[in-house]
Amino acid sequence: MNNNEILIYKSNELTTSIEVKLEDETIWLTQAQIVRLFDSSKANISEHIKHIFQTGELQKVSTVRKIRTVRVEGNREVSRFLIYFNLDMIISIGYRVNSIRGTQFRIWANQIIKDYLLKGYTINYRVDKIERKLIEHDQKFDLLIKTNLPPNEGIFYNGQIFDAWQFVSRIIKDAKHKIVLIDNYIDDTVLTILSKRRVDVKATI
Repeated sequence: MNNNEILIYKSNELTTSIEVKLEDETIWLTQAQIVRLFDSSKANISEHIKHIFQTGELQKVSTVRKIRTVRVEGNREVSRFLIYFNLDMIISIGYRVNSIRGTQFRIWANQIIKDYLLKGYTINYRVDKIERKLIEHDQKFDLLIKTNLPPNEGIFYNGQIFDAWQFVSRIIKDAKHKIVLIDNYIDDTVLTILSKRRVDVKATI
């Protein structure tokens, strides 16, 4: 679930569904949507919002936000900034005008937010785990390169430059039992490298 997402709220009491905005771990609705949600009037909802702020029950800075909204009007898209109210304000209004619908919406919204937080935690945990594994592999590979490969030219890795000839020669010299070479083209260079193996190591071409 994204941190800026549109969800659909439906209930038996509503004749139409309501588009709910999920952002910053809470639910947001416009005043017009709150009017529909609680089957009230704009004047009534405005009066309750005013009273909630006047009594200090909620603070405007934390419950009100202007959010850019894009709507299709005719054949064109129109972008406007609309005033949204968060879940705290929505529930506070609901208890005053329609407690049953307010309770239903609160239960639904809380479950949505809970799922969002749990999914976010799971994704972050998986990403962190993968990143730790990649770091471990990088460290092991860096150690292998630093201890076994002298710098020169040829093979590039993470800003380091290594001589391909020395790399292959080291592998040949370190072989203990048998070397199997699968190559469609064998020349004197390959045979020269194979000659660097230990006496008791067999070579199959």
